[in-house]
Amino acid sequence: MRVALFITCFNDTLYPDTGKAVVRLLERLGHTVEFPLEQTCCGQMHFNTGYRPEAVPLAHRFAGVFAGYDAVVTPSSCAGMVRDGHPVLTGHQSPPTYELVEFLVDVLKVTDVGASFPHKVAYHPTCHSLRGLGLGEKPLTLLRAVRGLELVELPAADSCCGFGGTFALKNADTSTAMLADKVRAVGDSGAEVLCAVDNSCLMQIGGGLSRQRSGVRILHLAEILAATAPAAVAATAIPAAATEGEPE
Repeated sequence: MRVALFITCFNDTLYPDTGKAVVRLLERLGHTVEFPLEQTCCGQMHFNTGYRPEAVPLAHRFAGVFAGYDAVVTPSSCAGMVRDGHPVLTGHQSPPTYELVEFLVDVLKVTDVGASFPHKVAYHPTCHSLRGLGLGEKPLTLLRAVRGLELVELPAADSCCGFGGTFALKNADTSTAMLADKVRAVGDSGAEVLCAVDNSCLMQIGGGLSRQRSGVRILHLAEILAATAPAAVAATAIPAAATEGEPE
């Protein structure tokens, strides 16, 4: 199987370690992962904010860059944009694209990836992954198979963190209130680490946790699944934009 990594512009700019974790994980499972250097944004930001004509060339570029691959894997719900948004923009389906959890569970049929991460972990199901991609219990199934990991319940887990891209900017007061509820829920969970499949939401929540000096770390699910020993995963740095001001 010829596999390509679509890192997404957000991860490439702010969270490159997530992409590296995906590569380590898939290579450990016996797959060679290619990284086309010509890749750019999938156009989701433009599409969701009403700039659909501007998103069209990005969708065409994606299809060209990833043509010929059996699977395009991304550690992001941008997979939903590629699958559902690109046909709307171009009239054509882009190369088969999977969010990492989908690829592991649905394509590779793997739920135990041989990870080890001895910490208390809570999982935040982001809105796009839950309602768009319909990941459901799949991320939790993967987490339960991680050696040493104690999965703790996140109260009101399916509630939005308030990020929503430009929503956090255009509706700052509402976003801040939603974030406060989510941060409180994380604290109530007793987790040492909060994980999700989207770093955008983790940046939002991580900013709130950092300002409260909670001590809770944020990690993308890929980084936990790629870990094989306690020393393999360090605290994830939160970009400065996420630690200054309200909201992100």
